[in-house]
Amino acid sequence: MTQAVSYKDSGVDIDEADKAVAAIRKMARATFTRGVLTDIGSFGGCFALPKLRHPVLVSSVDGVGTKLKIAFATGRHDTIGEDLVNHCVNDIAVQGAKPLFFLDYLATGKVEAGVTAQIVSGMARGCVANGCALIGGETAEMPGMYRDGEYDIAGTVVGVAEKAKLLTGAKVQTGDVLLALPSTGLHTNGYSLARKLLFDVRKLTVESILSETGTTVADELLKVHRSYLAAISLLMKRGLLTAAAHITGGGITDNLPRVLPKGLAAAIDTHSWVVPPLFEALRAIGAVPEADWRRTFNLGAGMILLVPKLKADAAHRALKRAGETPWVIGEIVPRRRGRGRVIYSQ
Repeated sequence: MTQAVSYKDSGVDIDEADKAVAAIRKMARATFTRGVLTDIGSFGGCFALPKLRHPVLVSSVDGVGTKLKIAFATGRHDTIGEDLVNHCVNDIAVQGAKPLFFLDYLATGKVEAGVTAQIVSGMARGCVANGCALIGGETAEMPGMYRDGEYDIAGTVVGVAEKAKLLTGAKVQTGDVLLALPSTGLHTNGYSLARKLLFDVRKLTVESILSETGTTVADELLKVHRSYLAAISLLMKRGLLTAAAHITGGGITDNLPRVLPKGLAAAIDTHSWVVPPLFEALRAIGAVPEADWRRTFNLGAGMILLVPKLKADAAHRALKRAGETPWVIGEIVPRRRGRGRVIYSQ
């Protein structure tokens, strides 16, 4: 007689998944805005567009990379979801969009309701802070696909902008001033190199105190990837912004050129700010070549705002009044033949 084999015997625990969904539903509902038309559990999330003259939907999808490895090593999962939301929101904010709703994907070998609740709590916190709704997602339990205690997450944000107010970079011109806003650490990029340097080369653990910062490695590496939505929205509202660049993987070197018209380059004053000690420590540990260092990390500048020269002082004052600490990191210049799109001072 054939022995009965249940779904649970194959490694999928529907009851545990139901517990996770119950926790998700409660937290997601707390993020709902006026545009949400469906509850969590529907086959698809429905959202009513705000009334704009020429609305343009702007979307972005991303993950948090190997920062997850730090969450696994520490058992701290309550900030990863916030990282995910903020990263995605920043990517559409630089195009002039305000986020409407967020969707997540969580994949794991075995659903643990407590861990799932921690992850989603961060997503919910990020959504509330950015004024968007967590209207749906997918939790996939796939035995054999992931190591015990490990998972992967990805998220998609959808926002909206008035077509005439989209930030495309088309209005950027020579003389525009580059205002930088500080990052809160590595954000969600460069973790593969950082982990190699800290754990393999320097032989630290997540509990080790990093002498350069006075904090534990875990605390330093789990700092939340901040949102720049409020700062961008402020400058847009006042007509002070021509473009913005979210400094993620590729650093200033690869991200700033994404908003520059042909024939223009960005001159970066490397003496205009003090690179945070974590980045200097990483560079020293592995004798990382400077060009590679600049293309891997944000080096303390998480967002660069491009403003017209005559409006730079007003933009600087507005940001400071809003609690930001901007600094002039450079300017837009004509591109010379044989030179890159980003020129660093020596």
